[in-house]
Amino acid sequence: MEDSPVILIHGPRQCGKTTLARLIGDSKGYDYITFDDDLQKAAAQADPIGYIADLPDRVILDEIQRVPELFTSIKAAVDKEKKTGHFILTGSANVLLFPKLADSLAGRMEILRLHPLAQVEIARTNIFFLKEIFTGTFTPTTGRRLGKELAAKITTGGYPPAVTRTTSKRQATWYRNYIETIIQRDIRDLARISSLEVLPRLLSLAAGQTSCLINISELATPFQLSRPTIKEYITLLSGIFLLEELPPWHNNRMKRLVKTPKLHLGDTGLSCALLGLNASTLWNDRPLLGRMLETFIFQELRRQASWEEGLFRFFHFRDKDQVEVDIVIESEGKIAGVEIKSSSTVRTEDFKGLRKLKDSVKTQFSAGVVLYDGDAVVRFGDRLYAVPLSLLLE
Repeated sequence: MEDSPVILIHGPRQCGKTTLARLIGDSKGYDYITFDDDLQKAAAQADPIGYIADLPDRVILDEIQRVPELFTSIKAAVDKEKKTGHFILTGSANVLLFPKLADSLAGRMEILRLHPLAQVEIARTNIFFLKEIFTGTFTPTTGRRLGKELAAKITTGGYPPAVTRTTSKRQATWYRNYIETIIQRDIRDLARISSLEVLPRLLSLAAGQTSCLINISELATPFQLSRPTIKEYITLLSGIFLLEELPPWHNNRMKRLVKTPKLHLGDTGLSCALLGLNASTLWNDRPLLGRMLETFIFQELRRQASWEEGLFRFFHFRDKDQVEVDIVIESEGKIAGVEIKSSSTVRTEDFKGLRKLKDSVKTQFSAGVVLYDGDAVVRFGDRLYAVPLSLLLE
């Protein structure tokens, strides 16, 4: 707000964007307008230039993606007034996936991604995992085994309205209603789709393949739709933050790498509700628990990275021999690897992928960690550690 004319807070619906914008804006005298109000939306669409010209000096415009016509008018107002902190925008669609919107305010807009709550935010604790992995020093610390509690955390997810519900049944009901509402409203605003009923089924299918390599042909199989259409639908679901593609990591010194992105759901509470899973059924399905845990940890690290000072970029690594690292993180020229296990036992072979990554990047390698459901930090060689999941989540 001190140096940018426009601040956009974007992220999925119900993650807390409006709450955050009003918390900041109300204390600084900002007016508030939401385009979930159909009257405001119609007025803005009818006369975008006049609508923006009549606004107060400092204003919050909520759910701006519903009125994309305003972006060029906001640009004109910013260029004329040349004031910092002029507009706070919130949006439930990723404008970076819609270049015409992003380009219209290039150089004038700071974009902040807001995620659902991280586990450490829910627990109200301070965690320094990302700093430790990039300094390559994990001190011997005692954690605790989470057991079935881990499955409960995964099925609850991080959306504030779901977290505050007291039973898993009520949480699942909220998630199912959420999906129905968001597809009926936000998708209609972004694209003309005749087969809206396909999207919940496609999202459920994607939930079952979370943390797997993206296979468009497999996702398209149950539907009478072409691969390009399914790919377009995946892009739309990514545009409203329900899906996320984790790109492959590559290195000029390494050959025969798999270059297919991984698919992750935006939140595991949502994934489990789509698949009809509660903590007990998830705990008893060990292969699915492993995949859900991988998505859960990936999203937790993304959320923790969003409030750190440095820039963190996330990838996955896999070669043609199926040697892999679940999450590769790059920051300031350094590279770290994270492997994720739902079991309480760690073996030397669990570090196979991390060792291959370390040998490839040499001095750039900061640390490799196997996160597991145990209670002790254990060193497995130079800059290689087994670390309890509880030390990341609590």
